[in-house]
This record gives sequence, C-alpha cells and structure tokens, in this order.
Amino acid sequence: MKIKELEKKYPFAVSFFENNHLNLEGYDEYTFEQYLNHFTEEEIEEWAIDIERMKVDFIVYMNQMLAFLGIKEADQVNSLTIIAGKDKYREKEHFETFTIHKGEIVSIVGPTGSGKSRLLADIEWTANKDTPTERRILINDEIPDKKWRFSSSNKLVAQLSQNMNFVMDLTVMEFIELHAKSRMIQNEQEVIKKIIDAANHLAGEKFDLDTPITSLSGGQSRALMIADTAILSTSPIVLIDEIENAGIDRKRALNLLINEEKIVLMATHDPTLALMADKRIVIKNGGIHKVIQTNDREKEVLVELEKMDKMISTFRADLRKGEILKK
Repeated sequence: MKIKELEKKYPFAVSFFENNHLNLEGYDEYTFEQYLNHFTEEEIEEWAIDIERMKVDFIVYMNQMLAFLGIKEADQVNSLTIIAGKDKYREKEHFETFTIHKGEIVSIVGPTGSGKSRLLADIEWTANKDTPTERRILINDEIPDKKWRFSSSNKLVAQLSQNMNFVMDLTVMEFIELHAKSRMIQNEQEVIKKIIDAANHLAGEKFDLDTPITSLSGGQSRALMIADTAILSTSPIVLIDEIENAGIDRKRALNLLINEEKIVLMATHDPTLALMADKRIVIKNGGIHKVIQTNDREKEVLVELEKMDKMISTFRADLRKGEILKK
C-alpha cells in the first residue's frame, strides 16, 4: 500500500511517522518499505536509523491500533448474502440466495407491515436460522463471526431510522468532534468541514457548526447523520428506513453513501427511490417474494419521475418563500 493510501485508510499511521521524526513529504507514491530503503548509508549512520527495527515497530504499532479500534483486515465486508427462509405462513421464500456487493444500492419495497423491518433486523443481527424467518446471513460468502452480533467495537450495520432526535446539549461541531476523536482521526478539522459541507448539500435549509444539535430540524438531523455515517462510520452496511420522509436531497444522500463504498439497503414507498437502486427486494406476507433487477425501461421511467420530483420540489420551495405558484 502506498503511503498516501495508508494515511487515507488508517489516519493514525501519521502519528507513528511524526513520533519517529520521519519526513514523508514527496514520498506519497512510495510504500513505507520503499521509503525506508531510500536512506543512504551515510544518513542511516548519521541519524542512527535501524531500518529493520523501524519496520517491526511500525507493524506492531499498526496491529495495536487496529486491535484497539476493533478493526481488522478480515473485517472488510465486500459482500452480503441473504439465504432464503420462510414467510409468516411458513412457506419457503421465493428465491434461493441473494448477494449484494460493496457499492451497490438495494431498495426494499412492500406494503406497510409486510416484513421490511424484519429483513433489516435479520441483516443487523446476522441471522443464522435463529430468527422467526429462519433466514441466514453470510458475510463475504461465509458464516459471520459472532463479533458482528456481540462486539460493541465491530458494528456491522449503521441504521438510520425515520426519527432522528438528539438529546445531548452539544453544538454540531462538538458532536462531530466527539465522533472524530473516538475514531482517532488525525485530520479532524478537515473531516469536520467535509461532514458539515456534505450535510448542507443534503439539507433543505443550511446550518453551521455552532448550531445546537437539539435545535436541528428533522431534515437537518437526518442530513447530519447521513454525512457522519458516510464519512466517519466504520460500519460497512447502511440500512435506511423511509429516507423520503427526511426532508433531504435523497439522490445526493445515496451518492454520498455509494462513494464511501458501503452496502446500502433502504426500505421505501417512494417509486423514485425504489428505481434509483440497482435491485429491489419485494416483501410480501413477511417473506421475500421476489428480487428484481432495475431494467432499462424502468430507468427511462426514473428519468420522468425525477423530472416530476424536481417540479414538486420547486413548487414546495416557492410556497415556503410565500410566492404565488404559476403553471
């Protein structure tokens, strides 16, 4: 891994470089080993650099930090597989297995009370025939380690529910800082700015870092949590429940999550959101009735739906400003 990739993926690596007075400027395209090997014999002698010891110390430091934060290379989630269970009538679901890969969006549709929340719960708890549906969930094509279910430091799923209510007496700045510090982020200010900028791109009404989180509207709260989840959360899977009720830019929200290479599942009644997904799961009688790939014809329908959605959004904004609507 190149140094620039290392610093981006594991920001705490910067502390090791700084504590050992290593100047990596201009060596972004090098691996750490290549960087160490660039020193001349004179420099090694003059600065008393023990190359082999430095390599060992770096590996030990990284492993300690990864263990402390509950992160392991093996913890990377590249795919999620749902293995069929039974519906509420104890009939087998109408599929065998369904795999979702990192960077994909899958919508979950069906009538209210049909079982969408049960599917989300099965995924969150990595069900293994031990829930009412008897479904099984695989991570990277394997039965997942129990840590996904029981460890507080290995959170598989970040779930964004319909209601976002803050109770802490903090500003937006203090809230994001707390999360950033818990992740031991080195470039805190840069990350904080990235999150507030992303949140304001999603929210209908902008807010700043000095705003108390308890005074945020529902849409602003949802925008902040989506931006925070996309940029700071280590959870590889995001479950979203009815994002259409959030008062945010839904398309931007989904694009933000995709760019962070997460698996995204969203329960929705909105046809626009349902068709934005790569595939959709149809829930009926508590079970998965079918899995549908969004086809070219539906993508054409989506274009028309987005036009109508944009028109409605414009009318809504004009009404809020007190303007008279015109055809």
